Amino acid sequence: MSRSAEIIAVGTELLLGEIINTDGAYIASRLAEIGINAYYQTTVGDNPARLKEALEIAARRADIIITTGGLGPTFDDLTKETIASVFGKKLVRDQASLEHIRVFFEKRGREMTPNNIKQADLPEGAVIFKNLWGTAPACAFEAGNNIVVMLPGPPDECFPLTEKYVIPYLMRYSDGVLTSRYVRVYDVGESAVEDRLHDLMIESQNPTIAPYAKGGSVLVRITAKAEDRETGLRMCEPIVKQILAIYGRKSYEELEGGLPSLVFSLLKEQGKTFSTAESCTGGLVAKLMTDLPGVSDVFMGGVCTYSNQAKADILGIDPALIENNGAVSEPVARAMAENARRIYHTDIAVGITGIAGPGGGTEEKPVGLVYIACADESGTEVRKCTFGGTLKRTRDRIRTDAANAALDMVRKHLMN
Repeated sequence: MSRSAEIIAVGTELLLGEIINTDGAYIASRLAEIGINAYYQTTVGDNPARLKEALEIAARRADIIITTGGLGPTFDDLTKETIASVFGKKLVRDQASLEHIRVFFEKRGREMTPNNIKQADLPEGAVIFKNLWGTAPACAFEAGNNIVVMLPGPPDECFPLTEKYVIPYLMRYSDGVLTSRYVRVYDVGESAVEDRLHDLMIESQNPTIAPYAKGGSVLVRITAKAEDRETGLRMCEPIVKQILAIYGRKSYEELEGGLPSLVFSLLKEQGKTFSTAESCTGGLVAKLMTDLPGVSDVFMGGVCTYSNQAKADILGIDPALIENNGAVSEPVARAMAENARRIYHTDIAVGITGIAGPGGGTEEKPVGLVYIACADESGTEVRKCTFGGTLKRTRDRIRTDAANAALDMVRKHLMN
């Protein structure tokens, strides 16, 4: 029988928006991979009464309860005490955990204060997960019909503890694994993709198909439930092939590392080199490429020519071209790509110029207008794009979408 889970994040700083709850997203994604459904996520402040209420609700509607946060040494870290009270567990001091905490401080030349001792107090009978990345141990125990897991809040502790201990521990409660493959579709809206794939989505129950907008494109997730990962991947294969056949060059299967990794692989396979000239994206394409180890084999370099003067001085673009057409224009994007290709002696280059906002737009050239050029030995292609987003996120979203669109242009050139 498939188990359900609820993730409870504890911390007033989460409710105030001072910290983003990345723990919940990470844990939910890992649970999905082992076939455990996270139907609810709750965030509650450092308040024992409200945490008690959240735990009691979770115990009624979920088999597995996973908490993050509130395991620290300070007065307001009361997660353990509240959980022990709700599930009728006595807190007992674990000497091995206490010794680990003592050594942790000793190795760092820091004083261990008396309040750190309480981090070694854990529910009686719990399975203890040694925290190699911090002081607060994690643990799990069964109580009636519930399995309860307690994790520290800092992501650099929560993530590895989940990976190393919690997922293997919870595998015993799983009746299968969920395996997903992804197809990325560019130049087609989310509603259009959903409409085109609607019948296929209805017909296919395992694997399931779910499209959603992401990064200026549509990501289609194909997910199968099977006894193991390899079987699940094979079950997804026919659907992946169908979607790729429908969208052709507008689509590709997205593997680990995403679009930059795919572009890197294609460049390496074909023995080609790549360079960039960026304005509104501020070097983001170059950053995405240089995040990849070994990319120096194919990525020769990039320039961020943000001002008109830099475009003229560094890229050698005729100032009259900029004056007559404007910095945000097809001719300037074309010249940026072609001159970057010449300067870096690369097979392919992109040039990006646009208006990222939030100011600077006009009726003729609004915020979100971006020209992207891709130059290779066969010539130069220029795309006029209009990107957007919420007022708060406009600038970041436009830059991210433009960078992804530029990399997709390179992908298409390489796959042509």
